This record gives sequence, structure tokens and C-alpha cells, in this order.
Amino acid sequence: MKVSAKTEYACIAVMELAANYGSKEPVRIRNIAEQHLVPPRFLVQILLQLKGAGIVSSTRGAAGGYNLIPRPEEVTLGQVMSIIDGPTNPQRRVVESSGESKASQILNEVWETAGNKRQDYLNNITFADLVQMCYGSKTPSGSPTANPSFDTPPVIQTPTYS
Repeated sequence: MKVSAKTEYACIAVMELAANYGSKEPVRIRNIAEQHLVPPRFLVQILLQLKGAGIVSSTRGAAGGYNLIPRPEEVTLGQVMSIIDGPTNPQRRVVESSGESKASQILNEVWETAGNKRQDYLNNITFADLVQMCYGSKTPSGSPTANPSFDTPPVIQTPTYS
């Protein structure tokens, strides 16, 4: 699975905002950029895109920064990835001829199913889960995180052919 730098940076930023959810002070772009080696100007563009989607809010001024609007349990990895990159649809190979062979049809069905399972998986991981995985039961500031719902990743069974 290929993930763009922009999407990775967006997910890192949302994860930091989720880790600081409920704090009275907004998270500064400079802090995220320095901690995760993200270019600050690029991060500004990403956070503006997330703000336009209603995921984050901003506070202007010397003490300004960004906050996560919904609770971390309500924002999924798949949701943020879709905001940044647009909806992900499994890529189908374009066949120039008027028909497809049976093998091409089967492969396209498998690729579509795999893409759907991947999206379902990403849509079931919340940012509360990611904060829990990254920081354990405490956030970097020492405050407890929300109770994540992520137990174990789903098992994706590979079809067998004879």
C-alpha cells in the first residue's frame, strides 16, 4: 500500500491532536513539525485542509494552534486518508478490447475485494486506537487517553486456488 507523504503527515498531525484532546491549549504547528520532522509550511496546508473538512479547529495568535474537533474515538484513519487523498476506490485495469478473459475478470474481482477490505480495516482504526498504540495508557502530557476500541486487526483470508 502506497501512502503519500501528505497523508502520512496529516495522520501524524491528527494523532498529535488526538493525544492532546481536551487540553485547554491548542497544539502548535511548530511543535508537531519539530517532533516529527515535518516541513511546517506543508503542515499548515494539511491542517487547513483538515479544518475545511471539520476535523480540526484553529486558534490565531501567539498562543494559537490547532485542536481536534471530534473525540479521537470518532475519527478514523480511513476518514483522514480520504480527506487528504480523496476517496480510495480499488483500481481496475482498463482493458482496451471489448471483452475480458475469465482470468482478468477473476483478478479484477480479487483486487476489488482486497481494496474494499483494506478500506474497511482503515475505517475501523480510530485515532484513540493509534494514540493508545503509540503512547500506551498515557498521552505525552501524562493525561489518560480515551478507552480505545481496537483489539486486534481483522484476519484477511487469502483465497486458495487448485
